[in-house]
Amino acid sequence: MTLKLIIAALYATALLSPLVLGSRAGDSSEFLQAGRPAQTARPVMFDAQGRRGPVLFDHKKHEAALNPDPAAPHKAPANLACVGCHHTVKAVTEARQFQKCSSCHGAEGDSRNPDDREGFDLNSREAFHRLCIGCHKASGVRASNERLTNVSFTRCSECHDRAASVTPIAEVEEPLPAPDESGMAALEPEAGTEAAGTITTPRDAPRGYAGPSRIPAPEQESSDAVTVTDRWRIGFPPDPRFEEGRWYNPYRQNVLKGDYPLFGQHNFLVVTAESDTFFNARRVPVPSDISSQRPDSSEFFGRGGQTFFRQNFLLSVELFHGDAAFKPVDYRFRFTPSFNINVLNTQENGIVNIDPRKGANRTDGYVGFQEAFGEARLGDTTRLLPFLSGRGGTDGSSPFFDSTFIRAGIQPLVSDFRGFIFNDFNLGVRLFGQHANNRYNFNAAYFYMLEKDTNSELNTRLNLGEFRDQSVFIANLYRQDTKWKGYTAQLSFHYNNDRPGLHFDENDFLVRPAPVGDVAPHSVKSSYFGWAGDGHIGRLNITHALYQVIGRDTRNPIAGRRTDINAQMAALELSVDRDWLRFKGSFFFASGDKDPFDDKARGFDTIFDLPEFAGGRFSFWNSQGIRLTQTGVGLVQPESLIPSLRSSKAEGQSNFVNPGLLLYNVALDAELTPKLKGIFNANYLHFHHPEPVEELLFQPGINRSIGLDYGLGFIYRPFLSENTILSAGFSSLIPGPGFKEIYSSSCLGAAGCGAKPRSLYSAFVRLKFTY
Repeated sequence: MTLKLIIAALYATALLSPLVLGSRAGDSSEFLQAGRPAQTARPVMFDAQGRRGPVLFDHKKHEAALNPDPAAPHKAPANLACVGCHHTVKAVTEARQFQKCSSCHGAEGDSRNPDDREGFDLNSREAFHRLCIGCHKASGVRASNERLTNVSFTRCSECHDRAASVTPIAEVEEPLPAPDESGMAALEPEAGTEAAGTITTPRDAPRGYAGPSRIPAPEQESSDAVTVTDRWRIGFPPDPRFEEGRWYNPYRQNVLKGDYPLFGQHNFLVVTAESDTFFNARRVPVPSDISSQRPDSSEFFGRGGQTFFRQNFLLSVELFHGDAAFKPVDYRFRFTPSFNINVLNTQENGIVNIDPRKGANRTDGYVGFQEAFGEARLGDTTRLLPFLSGRGGTDGSSPFFDSTFIRAGIQPLVSDFRGFIFNDFNLGVRLFGQHANNRYNFNAAYFYMLEKDTNSELNTRLNLGEFRDQSVFIANLYRQDTKWKGYTAQLSFHYNNDRPGLHFDENDFLVRPAPVGDVAPHSVKSSYFGWAGDGHIGRLNITHALYQVIGRDTRNPIAGRRTDINAQMAALELSVDRDWLRFKGSFFFASGDKDPFDDKARGFDTIFDLPEFAGGRFSFWNSQGIRLTQTGVGLVQPESLIPSLRSSKAEGQSNFVNPGLLLYNVALDAELTPKLKGIFNANYLHFHHPEPVEELLFQPGINRSIGLDYGLGFIYRPFLSENTILSAGFSSLIPGPGFKEIYSSSCLGAAGCGAKPRSLYSAFVRLKFTY
């Protein structure tokens, strides 16, 4: 600002200089007064708007003092001092000569910048140093105006004062002060130089979409300082190098994304909108019952072609109190409704609804709550748990902002690294926090589970009739850099208490209890003890998990009796990165039950799993639900690895009498471009013990082999961010002997009957957009 004032003042003086020179030519007596040059300082207005007062400016003095310091590195050319202030000597009286350096000189490297005689790029920084720094930074400059005590660090009010007299002030010849040790003149400010009036300084707007400030701005009381009460909305002068923020742009500072407070200094709003579009075409085994769409069909298995479309819209609104990213929030509230539309088209009756009159197609919609919770910071972890304080804190406070929080309401929780046991949004209370500079993280959560809507799998709307009488308790502890830097270890405990009940899903199928055996209501109480890890050991990336589950089932539907649960699960994934390729190998084991009718349940099952393992959605076995015909249960549930033989993952109960699984995986991830990632995945699967399936189907001697599952696809991020993601893939299951024996039929020689199962496939496209 000082530079602008001085240059503009010089320009105004230049406009008046012809009049001054003309008067001198007319009357030489005006040149002398007491044996020295006459006073030539004249009042000059700074700008046309009158925001600044007049300035007394001596044109000759500035020409003579433009290069006062012989050691100054940037000086105007000798005998051409006017170039220092006027940029050029051509038409110095034209207003366009008084421009900011950046008006003509861009940033360094800008192709529009002119070059000097030696070919050097005259960018805005260089132009300023060559032309303007002569007056503003060179040492030894002292003005004749007694109010102007230090040109090197001049305040606007020292020159421009509305209340000041415009009568010329006589020049006072003073010797220049001696240089100090740094070679700069030691100039002391003089007392009594405060401006008599108040200057209103224009306020620059913030760069982002800041919204209105609700903190009242006080009147400016000083000529030398501007009081800023809203510290988040400090503005910047206009500059073509910076882009302005817009409400629809989440990548610029935005009041809708928590960068500026909504009101006060500590209350922020975060709005997130998400669209998730999913389309799936597949072939899966389905029955052809007595109400088949083909009246003349005698085949036991029907046509398995299906198409499924799902559209989810989510709008998340969060209000939190704190200091944004500078320290943990004090409290927050988040509300996330989800709007779902789903369409399923099949080729057989009795699939979309138990009533065959409903046909083979279904269109449904639902609105549920994925999040609705409040959270509060209880304080420093070391204050709440004093035995953790150790050294480095004061009065038990954490020097690292390690905090403990409590959260209550519908909220998400993934209980381990890959979601093997519990991965859900549900109603609960959770205590969580960090310790030792975030090296330790802990969770303790209690969920009282809500029912799920069958077709959308969203939480049903909260009312007293929609609880499913199931309690889940989860506790875990993470430790970063355990033995190896970059490797995080976890210990966890899960407890599931699923009480007896009778429940039909939205399509009128019985799901609780499972419609097998004597269909008796029963409770399942199971405890999981787990050890897991994720990270890298040197170049080797590793993820692993090991779980032991114990408990009891008061009346397992397959065993037909009370059973004691004792089952195990293990998973391991190793990968190595080589340039843009990642080579992966995985193994998964879930124990099976060799004797389905004894009082021991040895087949492993989960609470509500959603694993990202062994291909995930690029695996047919992992992504598709495969039903066991004429039983009312599934061989495997959608987005699950375990052949649990349960009626429904979302609405049914855990079943620990199942065949178990062994899975061997190889995969390759290829970062083809920064935007495009290619994926190849292959699994070989077989049962651990197929006896539960044999007993359920009354079909002895089923082979253990399930088959070969392979998939390929891509993930594309067109804007190099997670805000827009397009993914697509194709997967197929080539049936093995065991799978063929389960899904083959014999019609005793009937025409067109007894066809063998064909390869199963799934092709999907998913587009996810997040604001």
